[in-house]
Amino acid sequence: MNNKFVIETRDLTKAYGKFIAVDKLNLQIVEGEVFGFLGPNGAGKTTTILMLMGFCEPTSGIVRVNGYDPAREPIKVKKNVGYMPEKIGFYDDMTARENLEYTGRLNGLNSGELKSRIDSLLEVVGLKDKSDQLVSKFSHGMKQRLGIADVMIKEPKVAIFDEPTSGIDPEGTDQVLNLIQEMARQKVTVLISSHQLHQVQKICSRVGIFSQGKMVASGSVENLGRALLREGQFNIIIPIAQLTDKLKAAINALPSIIDITSRDNSTTVVCNENISDQLEEVVLKETGLRVKMKVEEFELEEIYMKYFKESQP
Repeated sequence: MNNKFVIETRDLTKAYGKFIAVDKLNLQIVEGEVFGFLGPNGAGKTTTILMLMGFCEPTSGIVRVNGYDPAREPIKVKKNVGYMPEKIGFYDDMTARENLEYTGRLNGLNSGELKSRIDSLLEVVGLKDKSDQLVSKFSHGMKQRLGIADVMIKEPKVAIFDEPTSGIDPEGTDQVLNLIQEMARQKVTVLISSHQLHQVQKICSRVGIFSQGKMVASGSVENLGRALLREGQFNIIIPIAQLTDKLKAAINALPSIIDITSRDNSTTVVCNENISDQLEEVVLKETGLRVKMKVEEFELEEIYMKYFKESQP
């Protein structure tokens, strides 16, 4: 296995009798990356997470988390990995601080270190003024934020979240997503399983799409969209409605141009490479206008539905 990957699997498989829950999964995630697991219920996402955590032993294949084998070294893995399941379990008759203290003691933190870390984390997740309030009084969004603090109490190298924004209002969702992004900036490797595609697109550097136990596609939203929806081509939008013949000829002289189409208030240039800079120079030279080119962006939902549809038998 490659030491540069924080999470790596090779032909990872989990079978329950004749049913294959995860089928020869190959996955590599680097430090500080936010990776999204996507797919319908029963696609294999949760089973994969359980194998990464050491809660479920693979039928075959190899898995390493921070260099450790979760099946044979589960304690070492759990020491370095924080996990927030979809249904978070806290002791309702304990305060937020007491719940974090309990988790900290389970992870071997001493009292002095623990108090300082709890104070810092409660402030980070916006619950400092609620630290001595019973968790039974917390809203769902507050429990989600406390869950992130619970994950971070042991300063993990990897954080795994299963539907971290489920049932939260828009303001609470933004808070949770911002906290997850901050974790990545602190070099924590983050794995998210979620059905909220627009949220995944907002924070994930790469995604993996699961269907029937297989990961049918993985990569950045931009690369997946271009490969699936545009056959590898780039659509570059020029904010000019009609091009002069001279400008059109100058653009056509650039390498990799496939098509030029003007409609409404813009012109779309289809090409095999991202030539935005060259287009800006040509437009400036021919018109004297300095305009900013926009490369067409893709929606994760469209990509997901296309892959999912094509992966069905």
